Amino acid sequence: MNNSETHASIENAIELNLPPFDAMIKSVEGVMSVFDVLRKKYVALTPEEWVRQSFVHYLLATKGYRKELMNNEVQLNLNGMSRRCDTVVWDMSLRPAAIVEYKAPDVEITQKVFDQIQRYNQVLQVKYLIVTNGMNHYCCRVDYVGRTCEFLSEIPDWTVLNQE
Repeated sequence: MNNSETHASIENAIELNLPPFDAMIKSVEGVMSVFDVLRKKYVALTPEEWVRQSFVHYLLATKGYRKELMNNEVQLNLNGMSRRCDTVVWDMSLRPAAIVEYKAPDVEITQKVFDQIQRYNQVLQVKYLIVTNGMNHYCCRVDYVGRTCEFLSEIPDWTVLNQE
């Protein structure tokens, strides 16, 4: 493939438990890359990146999230070490409201993955933690007063995310 841009649906890549979207995929210096609508650039098309792009498009198209209030690869300082959250969603008051952690489709979602996202949340203190491997999606709502974490049956839409 040359450097010309192509449009591909999810059927042309790894099939996930997410709606298809019109992905912009091209070869960049010999590496298959997908356009990241949040970072506004092409990034290497790994299985985890395909999950990220598919899930971001799902949040935008299906759940009504706002592109201008989402960021990929958000850097934070955790115990003196630099870490990156896969995606952070901000509410209308520009407070972090959700963290999304992605794994490749063949990676099992385990307690270790939830421990990872919880460590990031020590810094951001969001209301929602979302973990997905593109096949299975988990979301929990954090109650800081009651010190609990409640698993939800579905990913909240934009209006729910901005309540309170």
